[in-house]
Amino acid sequence: MNKKWEIYQTNEEKVEKLQEKYKLNRLLSTLLTNRGITEEAEITKFLNPKRSDFYDPFGMPDMEKAAERILKAIKDKEQIIIYGDYDVDGITSVTVLKSFLEERGIQVNVYIPNRLNEGYGLNKTAMEEIAKQGNKLMITVDCGITAVDEVEYAKTFGIETIITDHHEPAEELPKAIAVVDAKRKDNKYECRNLAGVGVVFKLIQALSIKLGLDPKEYLKYLDIVCVGTISDIVPLTDENRVIVKLGLKLVEQTKNLVLKEILQSCGYSKINSTTISFGVAPRINACGRMGHQEEALNLLLSKEENEVKELTQKINEYNKTRQEIEKNIYNEAVEQIEKEGLDTKNTIVVSGKGWHHGVIGIVSSKITELYFKPSILLCEEDGECKGSGRSIPGFDLHEALMECNDTIDKFGGHAMAVGINIKKEKVEEFKEEFEKIAKEKEVDKIIPILNLDAEIKLDDVNKEMVDSLKELEPFGEANKMPIFAFRNLKIDSIRSLSEGKHLRLSVKDNKNIINAIGFNMGALADTYRIGDRVDIAGNLEINSFNGVDSIQINIKDIMRDGYKNLKILILKPIKEYKEIENYLYTLNLENGYIQELGEHEEEYVPTWEY
Repeated sequence: MNKKWEIYQTNEEKVEKLQEKYKLNRLLSTLLTNRGITEEAEITKFLNPKRSDFYDPFGMPDMEKAAERILKAIKDKEQIIIYGDYDVDGITSVTVLKSFLEERGIQVNVYIPNRLNEGYGLNKTAMEEIAKQGNKLMITVDCGITAVDEVEYAKTFGIETIITDHHEPAEELPKAIAVVDAKRKDNKYECRNLAGVGVVFKLIQALSIKLGLDPKEYLKYLDIVCVGTISDIVPLTDENRVIVKLGLKLVEQTKNLVLKEILQSCGYSKINSTTISFGVAPRINACGRMGHQEEALNLLLSKEENEVKELTQKINEYNKTRQEIEKNIYNEAVEQIEKEGLDTKNTIVVSGKGWHHGVIGIVSSKITELYFKPSILLCEEDGECKGSGRSIPGFDLHEALMECNDTIDKFGGHAMAVGINIKKEKVEEFKEEFEKIAKEKEVDKIIPILNLDAEIKLDDVNKEMVDSLKELEPFGEANKMPIFAFRNLKIDSIRSLSEGKHLRLSVKDNKNIINAIGFNMGALADTYRIGDRVDIAGNLEINSFNGVDSIQINIKDIMRDGYKNLKILILKPIKEYKEIENYLYTLNLENGYIQELGEHEEEYVPTWEY
């Protein structure tokens, strides 16, 4: 499905001012202007963040209370347990806090629930287990903000709780010693969108200040904090950008054996937000998805080279297994969709026996992306169906589920992603209600929108321009890699790659020829022909191959530009060529050109710009 392109209307006056004042090239000035970054202080902080840009951690709700209680635990050599989550944000949060506290000389235990058996967040069975271990102080990371009942239950065992979280709170907060969350209604902290590991970072910053430690004692964890922040897809603006920008510098020069080994095993030569997102994050997440969350934690905590290599190999195997399971479920889901004609409906709900709980969310995302429809995938098990859903911009999935709540046992999530439990006998009724709601909300009229940063001419593109885009890194949520519109390009070559999966083009303007890659667009290789005129939306990047750097467009969308000039591509055999030639003579065209394809056909094609 072609997308609707929307291009920023640039304020040319502001662009010129930035160019002149800060000696930036026009493209960089345009992109900063479009992102609303035009004041000197904003530009400086965005392009060159420093550790002095970190906010005072004590501005966060209950940070003082949390720090004081932990300081007492440090003084009294109390045993502390950290309760985390099984995803990258949770695992990195546990790693940072456990390492920091153990360096202060106290014993730290860890509890991370099993995704497959326990699910997300605190549970009462876990509270009982924690009590048996003799823990009296529990610190939650990346979870706990809605655990009202569980915190009360923990109190019955004499367990005190400090909550650190970044999720939205409910009306009632847990009655813990401290509830540290910048999304609290009474929050006055400047950055509300920290990841869970970001909140932990602010906690160890606060503790370091209280203990009079050198700042390096908390700053040295920025490499791990950076990984968790990128992986949790929080906006990479404000303090998150400071964390990631400084953290990536630390990763580049890091002595952290773990990150070095994981990145090396991914085959990445460069370290940036993209390599973290597509290399490190999926491998750590795979452990939690497959029920082996302890392996990921052990890896991040390990300091022994042989153990790091062994555990890295393990998580790579978990990731391969995850990929294979995901592929099988995806194929089964697509087959079911096509067979039942669900692609003609407003919503997609499919189910399967034995589908793995840990990966159906990923598959749902891919199904939604493929068909541009809200999708829910359900795992059938013992008369119960557990699932995950993903939505499209413009359709609030959580709100829709609230409207058909009578068919659902329980659900949770937000506008774009949900988890759901349904009894098997209620599934068909749910499908009907869900479809009806989507139809009423006119989901079929929602057109996917591709936001473009600027329109540029291919002939103006050079390596210096592309290199300047690195100033905007790290890219991520709320600071996407720029997407440009390239108009009226001529296809110079075209083929598919990876057994038809991907599309490879070379395109040209007047003089400049640039390669372009379209991932998962291989089917288009049979749609377009050499000589076709197309518009392309895509990222500009440097492709390094065999030690040679070349500019490449990463295609996000492609379509014909409506170029009206007569252009006929003639293919062999000769018989068909003559038939078309004879037909053209019957049309009484004033201007036309026909040429049999040969080795030098492009050298003799006339221009049509009359």
